[in-house]
Amino acid sequence: MTLADLAAEELDRSSPAQGFAYAVLRAAILRSVLPPGTPLKHRDIASQLGVSHAPVRDAIRLLASRGLVSVSPSGDPSVAPLSIAEAGELFAIRIILEPAALQTALPKMNARILVEADYVLSISDRETDPDVWSGLNSRFHKLLYSASGFPRLGSMIAEAAAEASRYVRLYAGDANLRAASQREHALLLDACRKEQERLAMDILTTHLTNARDRLVRRLKTERPAGRG
Repeated sequence: MTLADLAAEELDRSSPAQGFAYAVLRAAILRSVLPPGTPLKHRDIASQLGVSHAPVRDAIRLLASRGLVSVSPSGDPSVAPLSIAEAGELFAIRIILEPAALQTALPKMNARILVEADYVLSISDRETDPDVWSGLNSRFHKLLYSASGFPRLGSMIAEAAAEASRYVRLYAGDANLRAASQREHALLLDACRKEQERLAMDILTTHLTNARDRLVRRLKTERPAGRG
C-alpha cells in the first residue's frame, strides 16, 4: 500500500488540505505504511496526495509535535523510530483507562456484544497476517468497551490504542506472541460472559501489562530500530 492508496481508500478527501495530509500521514505511520526511519520528502508526499507543499509541511510539523516524526539537526524529517519509553507510556495510559471503561461497560454488555466479540476472537485465532490481526485485536477491545456510555473516555482510549498500533504490529508477526494474546483474550471474554467484574478487570490489566512487556522485550532485541 502507498500513501496514494491510503488517501484514496480510507480518508475523507473533502477535509482541508492540511487536515487531509495530516490524517493520511498519521495513518501511514501508525499502520507502518511508512516504517520507522523513512525520510519524509515534502515534494514526493505532496505529489502522491495531490496537494501543495505547504499543507504537507504543516502536517509534518504537527506530527513532529506528537512524537511521530523526528527532525534531524539539518532539518530533514523522518518517521520517528520505535521507542521503549514511548511504548511504556502508551501502555501505561491504556492500563489506566481501559479497565475503567470495561468496568462501566460490563453492566450494560448485552448478548450481541458478547457474540460479536466471540466471533472476532475466533477469526483472530486463524489469522496470520499481522496487519489484519492487529485490526481484529483493536476491534475486540473496542467491542468490550462499547457499552460504557462515556464517549470522551472512548475517544481517549481510541487515541492511545491508535498510537500504540505500530508497536502492536511489531509483535503481531510472531505466532507465539499472537497465541499468548489470544489466550488472554479468551479468559477476558469468559469473565465478561460470567459478569465477573473484578476478575475481568484484573485479566485486562494483566493482559495489557503482558503486551507492554512483550513489546519491550521485542524492542530490546531490535534495538537498532528503536530508541530509548
